[in-house]
Amino acid sequence: MTASYEVRGEIAVITLNNPPVNGLGFETRRATAEGIARAEADAAVQAVLITGAGKAFSGGADIREFGSPKAMAEPNLPSLIAVVENCSKPVVAAIHSVCMGGGLELALGCHYRVAAPGAKIALPEVKLGLLPGAGGTQRLPRALGVEPALNMIVSGEPVASELLAQVPGQKLFQKIIEGDLLAGAIAFAQEVAAQRPLPKVRELRARHAEPQAFFQFARNMVGAQSRNFPAPLRCLEAVAASVFSKSFEEGIRVEREGFAALMQTPESKALRHAFFAERAASKIGDVPEDTPQRPIAKVAVIGAGTMGGGIAMNFLNAGLPVTLLETKQEALDRGIATIRKNYEAQVKKGKLKEDKYQQRMALLSSTLSYEDIREADLVIEAVFEELSVKEAVFKQLDAVMKPGAILATNTSTLDVNRIAAFTQRPQDVLGLHFFSPANVMKLLEVVRGEHTAKDVLATVMALAKKIKKTAVVSGVCDGFIGNRMIEQYSRQAGFLLDEGCTPQQVDRAVEQFGFAMGPFRMGDLAGNDIGWAIRKRRYVEKPHLRYSASADRLCELGRFGQKTGAGWYDYQPGKREAIPSPVVEALLSKHREAIGAKPRAISDEEIVQRLVFALVNEAAHLLEEGIAQRASDVDMVYLTGYGFPLWRGGPMCYADTVGLFNVVQAMQRFARNPADDAAFWEPAPLIKRLLAEGKSFT
Repeated sequence: MTASYEVRGEIAVITLNNPPVNGLGFETRRATAEGIARAEADAAVQAVLITGAGKAFSGGADIREFGSPKAMAEPNLPSLIAVVENCSKPVVAAIHSVCMGGGLELALGCHYRVAAPGAKIALPEVKLGLLPGAGGTQRLPRALGVEPALNMIVSGEPVASELLAQVPGQKLFQKIIEGDLLAGAIAFAQEVAAQRPLPKVRELRARHAEPQAFFQFARNMVGAQSRNFPAPLRCLEAVAASVFSKSFEEGIRVEREGFAALMQTPESKALRHAFFAERAASKIGDVPEDTPQRPIAKVAVIGAGTMGGGIAMNFLNAGLPVTLLETKQEALDRGIATIRKNYEAQVKKGKLKEDKYQQRMALLSSTLSYEDIREADLVIEAVFEELSVKEAVFKQLDAVMKPGAILATNTSTLDVNRIAAFTQRPQDVLGLHFFSPANVMKLLEVVRGEHTAKDVLATVMALAKKIKKTAVVSGVCDGFIGNRMIEQYSRQAGFLLDEGCTPQQVDRAVEQFGFAMGPFRMGDLAGNDIGWAIRKRRYVEKPHLRYSASADRLCELGRFGQKTGAGWYDYQPGKREAIPSPVVEALLSKHREAIGAKPRAISDEEIVQRLVFALVNEAAHLLEEGIAQRASDVDMVYLTGYGFPLWRGGPMCYADTVGLFNVVQAMQRFARNPADDAAFWEPAPLIKRLLAEGKSFT
């Protein structure tokens, strides 16, 4: 049973027990409704208590049932809430730890609510592009007050129970219980057992002193902040209905219409896709979830540059001691000073308390000797991206590190199998590709070598959660998932310049599509010399692969981007604003003359399709080769590491939304363009197969 029933004296206790967060799945809903019926039928029972086992009251809907018939099978959540609300005996919700979504809506259907301090209370449906669909938009404003309820529903953010209990006039919580919640809740239930009539949240009035002015102001604010997401404004209108509707039932109708409409939006589908994709990414097909993990108590980082320092901060933030190793004292001092400066900036902005800052710095030590890191459980190399440099580091690590230590490389393009072969323990080696700035970016590509042990993978996937990263497993290939795909995106951006686009036109089109940054602004930020070095290697290794020469001409002028004050754009000292450059305009004009290209007008739609579908086609090859496990993993890489718009769900989800038939039609059109690379636009075998079978990536 996923909800248990027992009687303690005169109080029936129903305990939700559906790990990990007591999701309100069909079995749980049915068992809870049966528990209420048993309590109604038992003359000895004077009141009912609903609580949750383990680490939650309830986290809401059971995500394992999303999209299945069980999700709405009777009793569905509104039906269960009606059973609770109409019980002839008082029903008390005893809330602890987590009470979110449908869990909070169930609690609002109870006659009374008591809570332990520190419980996280939320209606987070807006984060899935939805609104609360079981009365949350109607009951929370009545119980808590219109303004605080609207803030919670539109943001989806959790608020501590004791803070909500302090809201003037609130009727959300009748009591905050310190100590033993169950004992305190039973005592409270005994106090209210004889009280009649039973209070119902639905019978309260949702009031605001200036409702018209307040909601108009809120519409302006919410509309400006949620431009690409329809759910926040729908949430607002549902909350407004709690104030302006003539009855509770009329407000519920507005809520349900809003929920049904949002379920069909591409934005909600994309957000729900991303929600499940993040959970799926942590699972590795041939690595069982109960695989034993290696203990990680000490971490070492080789290289104290920008990347090494950022990597170190992740582990310091998680309370793990880190030793930073460098070859020269000046480099070490510089790296530690940068870490200190980053933390001090957080303290100054109020994002980090002084004592936490001191605790983190106390966990950091430094050394110039490999001997001092021999006891580390995990060592991450973040040195210069040159195979010979990596070889020297890994041979040294192999000689000094204790048996069972995990040896990781932060390489972004080099062969992890070759790096592992520099050691006598390739089973302990893998890639941990952090993205810059490493202490900020969520993505972590976990690169699985040919010999990487399963317990090593299980350990780093769990560790990624601890340091708050979204880890995605990649096989070994040049550029792994993200950078291998971005190369094709960048090649297309270069061809667009050859054909008549300006950098600002390409960037503007891509940014209007929703990317955080277009390819040319991104190049200037990362450093155009990095791409130049990769292209030089490509000219030798893959002479058949075509590139626009415009980027090489730019680099020959020393225009490497923001760090040199000039790249595809001009930059003023100390500022990041990208200013269109007459020098680049002249360079492109001269380049087009040299290759005999006649500029043409190119639409924003073509720009976006060529860049995004280039990502899709290359990703399909990655999936075919087994480099990426699943299409949704590719989406997570691009949502968390490359600024792909969240409301579009990632490149593969977007391709499904557009329709693979339409994607292939566009690719065939691009292949006919003599200025483009026709061979690249041959649809990947996976795309052809899915199209033939009427299937999609997701």
